Order: sequence, then C-alpha cells, then structure tokens
Amino acid sequence: MDFSSLETWGYLAVAFFSFGGSLFIVAAAGVFSFMGNMDLTTALIIAMISNFMGDNFLFYLGKYQKDQIKPYYAKHKRKIALATLIMRKYGPFAVFIQKFIYGVKTLVPVSMALAKYDFKKFIFFNIFASIVFVLTIGLSAYYASESIIAFFGYVQQNPWIAPVVLFTIIGLIWFSLENMTKRR
Repeated sequence: MDFSSLETWGYLAVAFFSFGGSLFIVAAAGVFSFMGNMDLTTALIIAMISNFMGDNFLFYLGKYQKDQIKPYYAKHKRKIALATLIMRKYGPFAVFIQKFIYGVKTLVPVSMALAKYDFKKFIFFNIFASIVFVLTIGLSAYYASESIIAFFGYVQQNPWIAPVVLFTIIGLIWFSLENMTKRR
C-alpha cells in the first residue's frame, strides 16, 4: 500500500469517517470516483463495511457499556427520546431511517440497545441498511458529479456562497432537530 498516494488516503478517510456514519464522505467518494481518483466499487465496499461496523459498535456500547457512555449522552436526552420513538414507531426500519437523519444516526443504535433490542436482529437489519445507505448516497453523488463539480467551481469563483450554504445547512439541521425534540 502506497501511503504517499492520494487514493490510499482517500480510502482511509472513507473507512474512518464512514465508521461514524458520515454521508458527506460517501458522497465525496462518489465524486472522486467519477473524477478517476478512486475506484467506485472499492470505495463503496469500504464505506459499507465501515458503516456497518460503526453502528454495531454503537449498539454494543449501548448494550454492554451503559454506565460508561451515559455521561456523553446526558445532554442529548431529547434526541435519545426521539430515536426511541422512531424505533418504536418503525421497528426494524428505524435502522434504515436513522442512517439518513443527521444528528440522530448515532443515537438510534444506542437507544435500540438501551431498549433491549436483540443484537442479532440489529446486525441483520444493519447489514442491509448499510448497503442501502452507501449505495444511495454514493451512487447519487457519482451520477450527479458533473453538477456537484460545477457547483464547486461556481463557489470557487464566488467564495461568499460557501459560508451561506454551510450556515444554511447547519441551521436547517439544528432547526429540524429542535422542532422534532421540542416539548409539546
């Protein structure tokens, strides 16, 4: 493995950030694959495996290391309650849904574990959820790469757009999570 290669570092980044559930790195892998800097199949397989392992790790922590992780989730009681509601309402499909909801994706495996959901069932559904998640994001980015590259070219010419887009995305995520977890 050539560690001076951009491609190698790209695969390592995909593995590392997919473990945490990042959809942005999967989309970036799709774009870099379109540009010829990575192999699409290899990048998506790495992302699938890493994403699968990351959610299993979170479930394991919630199931067997409750006391150690409680301090980290103390500030997120409402988000955990939302994740628990998603799990109760949608059952095993919550494993699929959570992968696409930023800010909740790390909490659903933990709340499922805390709710004593069966680890084997979680693993079974997580396999397919990881595949669906990575293929949806990675292939969408791959096939939309021309538009994405053109957008970044436009942003490069008009740098004021980048912070506006970034703060808009962060604001929408924050606003959505606040509304979903608001007391009624």
